[in-house]
Amino acid sequence: MTSEDTAEERFDALGLPAPLLATVDALGYERPSPIQARTIPSLLAGRDVVGQAQTGTGKTAAFALPILAGLDLAQKRPQALVLVPTRELAIQVAEAFQTYARNLPGFHVLPVYGGQAHHLQLRPLARGVHVVVGTPGRVMDHMRQNTLVLDGLKTLVLDEADEMLRMGFIEDVEWILDQTPKERRTALFSATMPDAIRRIADRHLRDPETVTIKVNRTNAANIRQRFWIVRGVHKLDALTRILEAEDFDGIIIFVRTRTQTTHLAEKLEARGFASAPLSGEMAQTMRERTVERLKSGKLDILVATDVAARGLDVDRISHVVNFDLPYDVESYVHRIGRTGRAGRKGEAILFVSPRETRMLRTIETATGGQIERMTLPTTDEVNRRRVDRFKERIIAAMAAEKLATYRELIEELRDEQGYDPVEMAAALAKMAEGDRPLLLEEEKPERKERRERRDDQEGGRERPVRERAFGGDLAEEGATRRGPGPAAPRGPEDRPRRGPNPLEPGMERFRVEVGRIHGVRPADIVGAIASEAGLEGREIGRIEIYPDHCTVDLPEGMPRPVFQFLKKVRVCNRPLRITRIDAPRAHEGPRRDDRERRGGPGRDHGKPRRHEGGPGRGPKGGPKRFGKKPPRRRD
Repeated sequence: MTSEDTAEERFDALGLPAPLLATVDALGYERPSPIQARTIPSLLAGRDVVGQAQTGTGKTAAFALPILAGLDLAQKRPQALVLVPTRELAIQVAEAFQTYARNLPGFHVLPVYGGQAHHLQLRPLARGVHVVVGTPGRVMDHMRQNTLVLDGLKTLVLDEADEMLRMGFIEDVEWILDQTPKERRTALFSATMPDAIRRIADRHLRDPETVTIKVNRTNAANIRQRFWIVRGVHKLDALTRILEAEDFDGIIIFVRTRTQTTHLAEKLEARGFASAPLSGEMAQTMRERTVERLKSGKLDILVATDVAARGLDVDRISHVVNFDLPYDVESYVHRIGRTGRAGRKGEAILFVSPRETRMLRTIETATGGQIERMTLPTTDEVNRRRVDRFKERIIAAMAAEKLATYRELIEELRDEQGYDPVEMAAALAKMAEGDRPLLLEEEKPERKERRERRDDQEGGRERPVRERAFGGDLAEEGATRRGPGPAAPRGPEDRPRRGPNPLEPGMERFRVEVGRIHGVRPADIVGAIASEAGLEGREIGRIEIYPDHCTVDLPEGMPRPVFQFLKKVRVCNRPLRITRIDAPRAHEGPRRDDRERRGGPGRDHGKPRRHEGGPGRGPKGGPKRFGKKPPRRRD
């Protein structure tokens, strides 16, 4: 079976059980992607599948949902094995399984990969897991040691088979295939089909269903394409800056789920933009009315899902903003095609999180073009635009009719009270603006310096995108993050030699119980704490990674509820169990107990004394720098 068109099926027509449909609906997904619509029914029917599709076409859900549908949760042994080329992909796929299985109590998935200590994987395997996602080498190790027994395997998935071939894993993959039950169901996914991959399919798959998703290339010569790496600045704040600085007529902002359309449209409306949501669940008459308002100029911004915007053709769309990365290249091509119509120039802007830079490269490869990196408009640029628009409004109001009454009132007030007309005009302008300040506040000099230094270090596009991402791809043997900016690799000896580093003013030091042996990176710590504590990544200070724990510097004044919640947040499948620890201030010398702890050369200087003071310790009534948003639980 070959599919080149976007599937029109709904998830409830694919044969998935009710708990999985409830999850898909709760996640806000409206339609299956082409690879999902073609693959899920075949796998549910027990057929083998060969899927040729690019990274990011929704392949994970295409095999994860059928696997979950066929699990016997009472059997605590591996029933599905997913082989992937890298540990990052293993973690990503395992997280996807966990998300889709939120309505399946008792489900367990385990990622296994090199670079992580064996004993961290042995315990979950001994307890029993339903799905194993792993790299070929580590899976082979466990199979040879009989710590991974696949007698009950029902499904085996080869994800990104051509990448495993390129990395030299293909012999390992064939060895694993030979050792697994012959009656299993097998799915093979690959962006390309070299001869070696075809031989594996011919030898190990039984009458497979072939699904090919072709990507429509577009040179988009009349569309300028740019991307911004999501880091430091909140996405909504970044979007607001872009909207204020860009000259636009009409805009479509694409998000992934229908719930996000309403949420983001309301936020933009509150910030003064004429915006409205457009999603597939809206009544047809309401959708038509919304589109008509956009065409007539009564509305400037549509916040839409891919399905809702299908076939939308509005001449005045000058910009397309991908607020959320699309699921696949086809969706990206469809999205940017809403602008630059009939030979007009168009603008396409893509927000990319550090974890999504791989998909960015896939889009560039598939569409045959390079997407340029953009920088956020500065405070000065935004303020200049605001002042210009403010002046234009005043001039337009002065040109309007029926000002005589207001002129008389101003003259009367001037004569009675002696007020300066300029002062009265300023007061009226302030009244017109309301609570929203006319100008953005300038960044603090030290923060601006750090940001500019970070941007200078990141440089242009000559460096691989993944190395520019927040936290970067760090050395396997440990890393340190020194304040804002990307982390730097450490040497072979990753313990501080001179005791604790001094704290910057306004910061506190904390210990979290996850370390190098668990595979943690600074980006993992930053991502977890920033999202759950309502902080921006740039507010998180120095991070030191030790063998079995990390230390992290955070702003003073953490509220007790946030502190208690962070204890339970999981990173690398471990709770943070965060505690405060003592550390010298930047303006202080080392305290006496710090000097005493250093001891002789035989001591381990890499383990600061653990402080069990708990949330009641530390400064009270300090600056309330947490709580920009309440911590949210992860399902």
